[in-house]
Amino acid sequence: MRSYNPDLTPPWKRSAPVPEVPADRDLVVEEVTTGFCGAVIRCEAGTVTLEDRFGKHRVFPLDPRGFLLEGRVVTLIRPSTHPTRPTRTASGSVAVPGARARVARAGRIYVEGRHDAELVERVWGDDLRIEGVVVEYLEGVDDLPSIVTEFAPAPDARLGVLVDHLVPGSKESRIAAQVTSPDVLVVGHPYIDIWEAVKPASVGIRAWPRVPRGQDWKTGVCEALGWPPNTGAAWQHILSRVTTYKDLEPELLGRVEELIDFVTAP
Repeated sequence: MRSYNPDLTPPWKRSAPVPEVPADRDLVVEEVTTGFCGAVIRCEAGTVTLEDRFGKHRVFPLDPRGFLLEGRVVTLIRPSTHPTRPTRTASGSVAVPGARARVARAGRIYVEGRHDAELVERVWGDDLRIEGVVVEYLEGVDDLPSIVTEFAPAPDARLGVLVDHLVPGSKESRIAAQVTSPDVLVVGHPYIDIWEAVKPASVGIRAWPRVPRGQDWKTGVCEALGWPPNTGAAWQHILSRVTTYKDLEPELLGRVEELIDFVTAP
């Protein structure tokens, strides 16, 4: 006659002790009983709130062995109420605690759109404030030559411009070639949109979808990934997954650093 173990605890709860992990904001975990996967957006006494990639929220108890982190069972605990002071900024630069923002320089960095500006602020904001560099967005670069003329760049008021899809033969490359002032630096990344400069793994996808020519790229991405057809909400989801320079592609990192160096050079 078969004997049964009177202990009805699931096997994953009877295994060896598992690590305790602070439920820090943006930590991505999976709840073991429901399979709900999301990022931590709130942790309170006894509960944690997760947000999935569609923006749906669910609240779970902080049960021992209740979550999977990168495939391993963990116990989530409340984060320390006294976080340690960061030693690095999001861009990887040495943090300067208590540093005051410098008075804005005459020079500027221009980017194409609001999403570009928000991403640059997310990663390089601390550095830009210390250096006194203001980032503004243009809503496209079709009128870049006239915008540069109006800015009137000079050795003490340099202008840096970040352009999307700056590849040989593109419309953007032809426009950029019209800017010849030695006090202006136009650089760019190869991606159709700044969304693509965020590493897919950071967003929780395998790769950015291929969108057929003629279709709005952002709308096509939302459709291909099964996201709600709200590009504003999609961008906020993407941006929330960016915490440091490690979440961005090297093709963007190098260009932004280059612009900051150019604008702040003596």
